[in-house]
Amino acid sequence: MRLARFGIVGDVHGEHLALARALDSLRAWGAERILVVGDVLDGPGDVERCLDQLRAPDVDVVAGNHERWFLERTMRKLPHATSELSPSALAFVRTLPRTLRYETPAGPLLLCHGLGDDDMAGVRPWDEGYALASNTALQQLLDGREIRWVARGHTHQRMIRHFGAALTILNAGTLARDEQPGLLRVDLHARVAERLDVIGERVVLVDAESI
Repeated sequence: MRLARFGIVGDVHGEHLALARALDSLRAWGAERILVVGDVLDGPGDVERCLDQLRAPDVDVVAGNHERWFLERTMRKLPHATSELSPSALAFVRTLPRTLRYETPAGPLLLCHGLGDDDMAGVRPWDEGYALASNTALQQLLDGREIRWVARGHTHQRMIRHFGAALTILNAGTLARDEQPGLLRVDLHARVAERLDVIGERVVLVDAESI
């Protein structure tokens, strides 16, 4: 699929109300697709309602480490851990891929949770030097030169970070209520990314950055 104008929703963690507002906002803006980076499970809201919303035809979702942990029946003592799912929700979670790839007017884009197939890998805004050089998943993406854009989550830190002209990482953050819930809007025709906050019943534009 070829994308140019799309939204990115960060780690959901059961926040069904924030998710509904994020999806409505991105659709009103005119997103061609809505990319969701995983970690839908394990949160204080209604996980089943989140999964229902994510079955929409204009939404693509990848699995995060929390989906993997649920299916492995590990880490179930986490706060707000999802204990069970309905048969239809469980079937949906089991079908979630690790990654999805898209073509864009500005080069290939990879949707993932961590980095590539590694759902625990990540890059943070302050990572420099050895932290980057020793990041195997990041170096594989840079060395491969196949992917120009990565839409990812996991760290809960909203970030737009460029690695020269080779790779740009787009992290929408999280919808978790106690971590400044937000999302990203990306227009690769205009080459701009916009950060938005979910504040109560509103979705508010924070700032924009040329990419």
